[in-house]
Amino acid sequence: MGKKTLHRQLLLLCLSALVCRSTSLVFWTAVVEMSYANNNETVDKYCECGVFGRNSVVDKASGIVVLPRGDPKGCGSDPVYDRNFSSPPWIALVKRGNCTFSEKINAAKRQGAAAVVVYNVEGSGNSTTHMAHAEADGIVAIMVGNIQGSEIVRLVQNGTEVQLLIEVGSPHGPWMDTYWLYFLSIAFFIVTAASIAYFVFISANRLYNMNRQRRTERKMKNEAKKAIGRLQVRTLRRGDEEITSDSHLCAVCIESYKQGDVVTVLTCDHIFHKACIEPWLLDRRTCPMCKSDILKALGVEDEAKETVSIVPPPDVAVITVAGAERLYEVPLNDPGSPNPGQNQHYYDNVAFEQDSEAARG
Repeated sequence: MGKKTLHRQLLLLCLSALVCRSTSLVFWTAVVEMSYANNNETVDKYCECGVFGRNSVVDKASGIVVLPRGDPKGCGSDPVYDRNFSSPPWIALVKRGNCTFSEKINAAKRQGAAAVVVYNVEGSGNSTTHMAHAEADGIVAIMVGNIQGSEIVRLVQNGTEVQLLIEVGSPHGPWMDTYWLYFLSIAFFIVTAASIAYFVFISANRLYNMNRQRRTERKMKNEAKKAIGRLQVRTLRRGDEEITSDSHLCAVCIESYKQGDVVTVLTCDHIFHKACIEPWLLDRRTCPMCKSDILKALGVEDEAKETVSIVPPPDVAVITVAGAERLYEVPLNDPGSPNPGQNQHYYDNVAFEQDSEAARG
């Protein structure tokens, strides 16, 4: 029981590590919608060009864009924004560099920012990274490219009020790629189809073997019934040898014969109680004493047995030691030889007798 529990714990640890590893490789994009007034006209722009931070809350946020005063990178422990927790909601827009992402996000979070947008450095175009900020969580934090961030900075510096709306985009990662999904779907389908086919094949093969075995057993019992019907049946009477002699017993029930017992005489001349031998012959089809096959003896055709390959037993030598008689072996593979004397090998038995007398002495 302890080993099973240990194995389960190890399996859970492996699965947890795999899930954590897969989760760290997946990132979410952000849809950024920008809205501002230009010559009494409202300009709306949106794109799926942001990336949520690794420790960010993956949720939507909205507010007026606010730049840090002085340093555009928004670093420092002192208040760096001309805002507080009052309405309306605002979003801090800071530039990457000079301090960690956690410090930038925490500086805006302390002053009540609804979200933090970090734009990349010059020369990076619109490229972004999956920024890590383990010490600053519980707030929406995304990164956008330098071109888009610089455009918003120019509008705000010119006195234009820019409204930002951040929405959740799509998940991305090695397991979220379209080709990976196609590959996994096809692989899952192939494995499932192969498993079902294997299960069907094994089940069908097992059912076929069971049915064939039942048919063979049924046929063998029918043949045995035919053979049993041809056997001699008689009722023992007073004076029969089987009743007068104590040496005659039914080998199936190990009981003596009595007057009036109905017995069956097999082809090998062995007799048994009819009620005892018939169930035996239905199952085994051989004499309990000499193993004689009643089907072969009566010439009942047994097609089922012909399909079974019978391997002959290896040659076994039977050695007989009896007093001063000659010692010889009889090969069992040729009991009906016309000249058994040529197969007999004689040995001197005197040495056996001397050893026996020495042991007794």
